[in-house]
Amino acid sequence: MWYTDDMDGELVHKGREDMRHLARRLSLLLPSLLGEEPVRRGRVQLLSSSKHRCVSSVEAFQEGLHLQAHLSHVDYSHRVDDQLLRSFERCPGYVEGVEKNHTALAEVHKFRDGQEMDGVRTKVADKLGLPGHSLTADLLEAAFFLCSYELAIKSQHSPWCFLFDQDDAQVLEYKLDLKQYWKRAHGHAINSLSSCPLFHHIFRTLDKAGRPRRSSEASPEPASILIGHAETLLPLLALLGLYKDQAPPTADNYHAQHGRTFRTSKIVPYAANVLFVLYDCQRGPRLQLLVNETPVRFPGLWAEDAPLYRDVRAAYRHLLDGCDFHKECHGAHGGRGPNTEL
Repeated sequence: MWYTDDMDGELVHKGREDMRHLARRLSLLLPSLLGEEPVRRGRVQLLSSSKHRCVSSVEAFQEGLHLQAHLSHVDYSHRVDDQLLRSFERCPGYVEGVEKNHTALAEVHKFRDGQEMDGVRTKVADKLGLPGHSLTADLLEAAFFLCSYELAIKSQHSPWCFLFDQDDAQVLEYKLDLKQYWKRAHGHAINSLSSCPLFHHIFRTLDKAGRPRRSSEASPEPASILIGHAETLLPLLALLGLYKDQAPPTADNYHAQHGRTFRTSKIVPYAANVLFVLYDCQRGPRLQLLVNETPVRFPGLWAEDAPLYRDVRAAYRHLLDGCDFHKECHGAHGGRGPNTEL
């Protein structure tokens, strides 16, 4: 087995390369914000979660920026901010209401024990010549992860992949999506509300960048880069109202969910990223949203790729004026109930 215990939670070499390439692509996409001049002057603000893989990611991102700026020496500079990037840990309503609440993931448990997963277990057991009861859902998932990791990390067609066909993979993918939907995204209101601090930070940063300044005032940093987790991005995207299908995924509607937009493999792949790009335009600042470097339109503002910033603020007024982290996370309602519309 090539995977050793000391690799747990660490960024692998390919992960560092992913972050370097992301930085170089963004530098080319946004040269006035992440190009040679702001990088040379050290004007790009960098924040990271305290987890070692995130610190390694923010260092690799800086290496990519410096390579693109033709700078040989990298003076690593970032600040750790778990209050922004791991705010879910400080939210009792989320921790007690969802993370530690067995019933919050009832749909996941029902699907794990349902006919689709049972069908995969039977097929895999037959391939291995084993009795079906000897394979648990956890063992199936472990084999699926090994197949995925060896492909992603080592670029190998793993022998573990022999155990699954495409139909099996779709079932296991759905189980993972169910878990993320109910644990991190739209499944429970508190999931997204736990990202209120990050939401407010983003709009405060945009407000500061977009407001008129006197000639004597120093301009803000051209870019603010925050390096967190899939668990940081999913609640934020849910709070923004993105990737919310008309019918929520449940244990009973697997076949009706084949066309769903909530696919975590596409929303939060390795080196997943969300960009808020503010443009200085004649009628006022405009804001463009990109998810994994692809333009995505704000819910309710479908007509334009980059609507006026004031229109975006108006669309999220209820969150800008509300979304009280302390009230939502320490309130009596917790996170046990189903998602409610914001």
